[in-house]
Amino acid sequence: MAKQSNALIIYALDDLAAHSGLSIGLPLANGRAICPELTVFDADEAADRQTLDDIADWCDRFTPLVALDPPHGLFLDITGCAHLFGGEAALLQAVTGALTQRGFAVSAAIASTSVCARTLTRHVSGKIVADGEEAKAVAPLPVTALGTGEAIAGGLRRAGLKTIGDVASRARHEIAARFGAAFTTHLEHALGQGDAPISPRKPLPDYIVEKRFPEPVATETVIAMNLSALAAMLVAAMDKQGKGARRLEASFFRTDGAVRTIAVDTGRPVTKREVIDRLFRERLEALNDPLDPGFGFDLIRLSASRTEIMVQQQRDLDASVHDNDELAALIDRIAARIGGKRVVVHLPQDTHIPEHAVLAVPAQHHLAAAIQATWPERIESEPPLRPLRLFERPEPIKVPFATVPDGPPHQFTWRRVTHTVARVEGPERIAMEWWKQNGARLTRDYFRIEDEAGLRFWIFRDGLYESELAGEEGEPVPVKWFVHGLFA
Repeated sequence: MAKQSNALIIYALDDLAAHSGLSIGLPLANGRAICPELTVFDADEAADRQTLDDIADWCDRFTPLVALDPPHGLFLDITGCAHLFGGEAALLQAVTGALTQRGFAVSAAIASTSVCARTLTRHVSGKIVADGEEAKAVAPLPVTALGTGEAIAGGLRRAGLKTIGDVASRARHEIAARFGAAFTTHLEHALGQGDAPISPRKPLPDYIVEKRFPEPVATETVIAMNLSALAAMLVAAMDKQGKGARRLEASFFRTDGAVRTIAVDTGRPVTKREVIDRLFRERLEALNDPLDPGFGFDLIRLSASRTEIMVQQQRDLDASVHDNDELAALIDRIAARIGGKRVVVHLPQDTHIPEHAVLAVPAQHHLAAAIQATWPERIESEPPLRPLRLFERPEPIKVPFATVPDGPPHQFTWRRVTHTVARVEGPERIAMEWWKQNGARLTRDYFRIEDEAGLRFWIFRDGLYESELAGEEGEPVPVKWFVHGLFA
């Protein structure tokens, strides 16, 4: 049962309850009146959605085009896939039989349009409709099989249209005038006249290869050997069109229905089987949750979900090309082990705001830009203008007194430690980008400070005494100081 509009209704039921006269959406009180011995459980919609996702993962073994049809349905586009399983009838039996063995009540049908197939499953199971026979197949079904809601179904029945065939016999403009164009379109799809495309839950990979096993495989050696063989097949398929893989996914389908997918990204297009083998070996060895074969895998699939055209480069004379290739390969191996987002490069930004002057980005996708980036050169015999360590957020410090209006502090307290200033360089005035900040941030005066112990800090005063640190009536506003970084 589930709560809807402050009323308890029947959310789902089994065959016995259905044969007793109960239906989904019926108030629970009415259901208990019809069947006093009714056993009730609270609905868990989140668990139902997760179960449907798990079933969809399992269905990926039949076709990569699987779409959700909430709350309890799935669409499988089996175009070009049925012959791999012995035909449409054998494929239908394989899907329904396996799910039935796992305790699910399944109703399935095959038709040339998704709406027609869904309409059939509401009253007929196991039906396979040939092309052009959709209207004949759905004609005897009641109008409720269209799934358009009780309001439209009730209106059709009041008009004397009890079956889909009765509705189809009427002129389309008559149906549209009474029930709307959306219902007319839905009816035409159910009759096989056009179709609404499904939205697969996963994009179709650019290249895909797989291997099915008559006997499940479970040992690491056999799994690695077959994954390597699939990598060779994938590389051969991509090489025919001059492409290389930028993202690879290996899916392992267990005999109990569980599916495990492992993905690796590459900084440059990969065209060698050995590279793919090494990347997946690094990824598998770094898994916190090892690849558990259970009773074995009956299907292993390797796909290239993102590819790029290979650009030929002169590699015999240009040593930098070889160096860049080795660096990219090293980054790929590290990223496969610890994750691509943890391996970063820094790119300079066209701004004078210190915390925005450098952008950290994934190294796999921005290595070329990082190699070509130009950084400000350090002036010889001069100390660095920026600290070696810059804090993610400036940390507040306490300054008892400072030279007004734009002088440095004589001492300050940071992290409960008081530092007496021995040497000062500055100020370096940095105004905020008013065209981005809407004037909300104040001008900063930065100082390079060395204390008596030789520690060097980069601190700033937030705001100017003359203008920004004054209230509406001219009264002084408390000054705020911050430490932004530490020099070596």
